[in-house]
Amino acid sequence: MSHVTRFIPLPALPMIDSPLLMAPNRPATPLNETDLILAAIDIGTNSIHMVIVQIDAILPAFKIIAREKDTVRLGDRNPKTHDLTSEAIERALASLRRCQELARSFGAQHMVATATSATREAPNGRDFIRQVERELGLQIDLISGPEEARRIYLGVLSGLEFTAAPQIIIDIGGGSTELILADRQEARFLSSTKVGAVRLHHEFVTHDPITSHELQYLQAFVRGMLERSVEQIQAHLQPGEATPRLIGTSGTIETLMLLCAETSPEGIPSLLNGYTVSRERLEVMTQQLAGMTYAQRLQLSGLNERRAEIIVPGAVVLIEAMHMLGLEHLTLCERALREGMIVDWMLTHGLIEDKLRFQGEVRQRTVQQLAQRYRVDNDYSQTVARFALALFDALQGKIHFWQEPERELLWAAAMLHNSGLHISHAAHHKHSYYLIRHGEWLGYTENEVEIIANLARYHRKSKPKKKHENFQALPDKRSRQLVEHLSAILRLAVALDRRQISAVAEIHCTYDANHRQLYLYLTPKELGDRCELEVWNLNYKKDVFEAEFDVALKVAVAPVGGSAITASDHA
Repeated sequence: MSHVTRFIPLPALPMIDSPLLMAPNRPATPLNETDLILAAIDIGTNSIHMVIVQIDAILPAFKIIAREKDTVRLGDRNPKTHDLTSEAIERALASLRRCQELARSFGAQHMVATATSATREAPNGRDFIRQVERELGLQIDLISGPEEARRIYLGVLSGLEFTAAPQIIIDIGGGSTELILADRQEARFLSSTKVGAVRLHHEFVTHDPITSHELQYLQAFVRGMLERSVEQIQAHLQPGEATPRLIGTSGTIETLMLLCAETSPEGIPSLLNGYTVSRERLEVMTQQLAGMTYAQRLQLSGLNERRAEIIVPGAVVLIEAMHMLGLEHLTLCERALREGMIVDWMLTHGLIEDKLRFQGEVRQRTVQQLAQRYRVDNDYSQTVARFALALFDALQGKIHFWQEPERELLWAAAMLHNSGLHISHAAHHKHSYYLIRHGEWLGYTENEVEIIANLARYHRKSKPKKKHENFQALPDKRSRQLVEHLSAILRLAVALDRRQISAVAEIHCTYDANHRQLYLYLTPKELGDRCELEVWNLNYKKDVFEAEFDVALKVAVAPVGGSAITASDHA
């Protein structure tokens, strides 16, 4: 069945009390086609799912034209090393090949893929991603648990009309369960907890059928694991708000809802999306499933061999979550992570910028929140970021050819380059790497976070070196070259505000291509200020920049001719 989604304008957002950080100018990637075909692949712990959609860039809307699912069980990891097994990797590769072939047969112009819990946690997860790219030419974004939750929210937002009441979304996957508190404007709270159906089956179910002792232990474990997320959701609810609606997504919940519908007097509805079932009925169904053997569950309609094996732990997660949240009904949404990937792609390409503006700014908001958490000096970081972007823009097409996506990573690194001071001044560039690398990033892929962290790491002291573990963690040669180039630019931006008083009002660059010389002129903010410390620091730090770009940098005070490049013009 095809579904058409139209994006409803959201109400205006209140101003944020804390000072806004200067966000990069991020123009939408132009799209000329009226109708685009996009494939989104979700590489999960239990299954690989793909959805192929036709996007109408004018409405904007998308229509699902094909789906594909393959149960590959990446979560069946080596019990000793916790690596993805070679068998699971081969199953995944075969499935991804089929996905590619199907996407091509539908004329897909673009394909996006994400990997979640199993790949995220496996020591050889990144090796698997590199193998996929090497053998299939398919790039996979490894996303964090909170980022997975954010995209699930976007998927649900595209599939169900949100009421005035807050919405709680639960997605039970193979390796993790996402709990989200949201409304029409924003996702107020995002969480990802390691209680997935496949994981719990491996760790807690040893008998067939499950014994009462195992079931009780499983229930207690799930309650303990979900406790923090449930408490956070309750803390984010506003006094006097209407009772939240609980929305369930993905395979485990959809299967349970189908089983309940089959045994109801009304039967299976013509449209499952929006179908609501009481907790009481779900509890009865869970008890029945727990009392059956695996063979008996296989006889039930809609349960294949893989789902029949893990359905009981998944049902336990759902029932315990509903009890803890105090909610009596569950509404099904057929859209989740894959559709959220589509919406995120549309946001990135400016197709629904006006409709979901708040979500479109999630990357800038993430940087802002991390800067506040690590008590970064806001004014100073904005100044460095503005100079970094001004240099990037002035030199683009002359000595570097990076584009808007890389520019945005430079901005994020400039805003957070001094975050390591939150730990200690000594070696704070190394502390910055650690804090950035382990922050809660939304809207960014793991690879992008790794690049940002490395850029901050090399804003001072040593230049990037092959022997550095963090530099080697970058996924490919292109990423390493990006860090080498942009960290050299960031060094100059930091030097331009050496006294951290915004002494330099504007800069102007002139490039002599014949002699490979770059002239950098500084205009002081205060009349008579020779900016001697800034000039000295630029000359002190320019060696790395000169080596990376094979240019000679000449620094002087006051611009000569031409229009000056101001920091504010490029923020």
